[in-house]
Amino acid sequence: MSVILLPTTRRPVALVVAVDAFLDRFRDDPGTRATYTETLRRLRETAGDQMPVAALTPELYEQTMARWDSGAANTWNKHLSALTSFTAYCLRQDWLAIDPGRRLERRKVTRTRDKAIPRARLERLFTDDRNPLRERVLWRMLYETCARAEEILGLDVPDLDMEFRRALVVEKGGDRAYVHWETPTARLLPRLLAGRTAGPVFLADRRAPAAGRRAPALGDVCPDTGRGRLSYPRAEYLFKQASQLHDPHGVGYTLHQLRHSGLTHLAAKGRSAAELQAKSRHRHLATLGIYVRLGEETSARITAENDEHHRRHRR
Repeated sequence: MSVILLPTTRRPVALVVAVDAFLDRFRDDPGTRATYTETLRRLRETAGDQMPVAALTPELYEQTMARWDSGAANTWNKHLSALTSFTAYCLRQDWLAIDPGRRLERRKVTRTRDKAIPRARLERLFTDDRNPLRERVLWRMLYETCARAEEILGLDVPDLDMEFRRALVVEKGGDRAYVHWETPTARLLPRLLAGRTAGPVFLADRRAPAAGRRAPALGDVCPDTGRGRLSYPRAEYLFKQASQLHDPHGVGYTLHQLRHSGLTHLAAKGRSAAELQAKSRHRHLATLGIYVRLGEETSARITAENDEHHRRHRR
């Protein structure tokens, strides 16, 4: 006796179901999951949670990406990559037959050759008493540890090892590693903590709401003051505003430039690529090329040292 399989009709998959299934693959990679969630939340708002994945169109993808039309090229490319990854997943599941993102293209990134902030300018910024203690500690710690801003802002007081001037941070991907700071941070940090033994190291200005949509997790609230953890967007905004006074172009700097500056200045002092890798915790030496390639500050120094007129007037 032979068995003949009858044709079946695949039930359409709702967009919200597909998004949840896709994001579940990144439960062990919180950084990637957070980035993808932001992009796909916008797609859900545009198309509707119950829209079948098979009904997604290029027009819906274009409307989704319009949210970042005025943003930087890197921002656009980041969200486009999230959509592309989600689309590839849906194609593999046979939920999609045609790529709805086929009309969208990555944008060309105009790179600034040297993102490092000159050391003299950084020192003026770090010692400017017009800036609150919290900001000055955060900026120095980012520069001296060469850590990512998310890692330092995520620190809790028990993560600090004051004796050995180090802290245990959570890296991208969830691994934990130590970062180390220097004397200026070691002198300022106890003043910032003011005897606190629990809660986030860097606290927001206001008490955290106890209920509602904006209520944070208990682990992000200081048990002594009731203030929540300082957020990355707020810390970035404050640094850009304060650094405008020290930027000759009046634009201001980003928190990531502190990490970049720290590594570039170490390279200028003759540290090897392997030493920079130990400091930055990059997984591959190839990614350190941008720091090993010395920039504008080194060019200015060797130009001044080679100035014939300057040499004639030396005593």
